Amino acid sequence: MSSERTSWNHNTHYHPLVLGAVRSGCQRALDVGCGEGQLARELHRAVPQVVAIDSDEPVIGRARQLDNGTGVEYVEGDFLTYGFQPESFDAIVSVAAVHHMNAAAALSRMRQLLRPGGTLAVVGLARSRPRDLPADIAGVVAHRVLLASRTYQTVNAPTTWPPPQTYTQMRRIAAQALPGVRYRRHLLFRYSLIWAKPAASAGPEPAA
Repeated sequence: MSSERTSWNHNTHYHPLVLGAVRSGCQRALDVGCGEGQLARELHRAVPQVVAIDSDEPVIGRARQLDNGTGVEYVEGDFLTYGFQPESFDAIVSVAAVHHMNAAAALSRMRQLLRPGGTLAVVGLARSRPRDLPADIAGVVAHRVLLASRTYQTVNAPTTWPPPQTYTQMRRIAAQALPGVRYRRHLLFRYSLIWAKPAASAGPEPAA
């Protein structure tokens, strides 16, 4: 048996979930709050054009250094105000970034930027309440089991703790911003949102 330990954290654990939600034939994708760009580079293996945005200048600098010529376009800027064209992405993904923004505005902006038929895949953090204690305990146990064969990879990006919204609040915000969204609470202190924008559209949505 190999003793090699794989670098891992609670965010990268859910990258396969996000990547699996992106539909075949996607041509242009956006990674919101890309950090050092690992997810964007993984996404670019299947998607010809990937744009990755983050508001932190040092983080974007590290992402560009780590890119090694994959062709991801890294953008330093505020996702809520950056001048992306409406309905210009086939897929939008985001991991551990929504809690750094106004959540309702961020999800509405993502909806605006998606083309009809496009897919949104978000993994986020939320604040636990007493009712979440059983799930949190299960998460601690799972973390310890998984860490036995992995090396925990520290997140080298600004943090916001605790997250401003609870899991229940995020579920409500998502349901309002993205009608029909699929919300799931996950074991390792995360939730996910998967949403497909209806293929029929009456035209570009108004600016968020």
